[in-house]
Amino acid sequence: MNKNKTASAAPHMLPALPYADSALAPVISANTIGFHYGKHHKGYVDNLNKLAAGTKFAELTLEEIITATAGKADDAAIFNNAAQAWNHAFYWRSLMPKGGGEPPAALKLKIDAAFGNLDGCKKELAAAATTQFGSGWAWLALDGGKLKVVKTGNADSPLTKGMKPLLTIDVWEHAYYLDYQNRRADYVSAVLEKLINWEFAAANLG
Repeated sequence: MNKNKTASAAPHMLPALPYADSALAPVISANTIGFHYGKHHKGYVDNLNKLAAGTKFAELTLEEIITATAGKADDAAIFNNAAQAWNHAFYWRSLMPKGGGEPPAALKLKIDAAFGNLDGCKKELAAAATTQFGSGWAWLALDGGKLKVVKTGNADSPLTKGMKPLLTIDVWEHAYYLDYQNRRADYVSAVLEKLINWEFAAANLG
């Protein structure tokens, strides 16, 4: 077996955090980041590499695996781990130290057109995040040129619905429970006011 083939046996890597694990405190503590990134996110990547090794999915990107396995019961484990690996990498970039504030102009125009104003957008994101039953995600996504807020359960994402994700808020309990216990709404509100990365969302408009 050549070196390239050996290297491809574990193609998916845990991406580096875009900031220090303490950079989102006090909204999200270093303790939470340590478990969430270092255990949960890493676990999805490691599990995917084990599940995909030697299969038709071994050489595919995360996005390709998600598209190929979405809604297929026989591939549910691979889908769940690939989608969660992708979702988490996207979530970390959806946050930034000293985030919140006003979105860039191009994004602000689309937000105003879809939601009336920024407060309307944040209210819809907060509602999606707090009303998602059980584990899941709240997303700002682009659907046919128009912004929408959608929520998905478990590992699902707008990618499986033909939409383009712009940013996300993780509402699995491991995202907030060490800091907020059962107060999901407080976590969501703090993220939207102090951490949300509108610049990342604007860059994703393409």
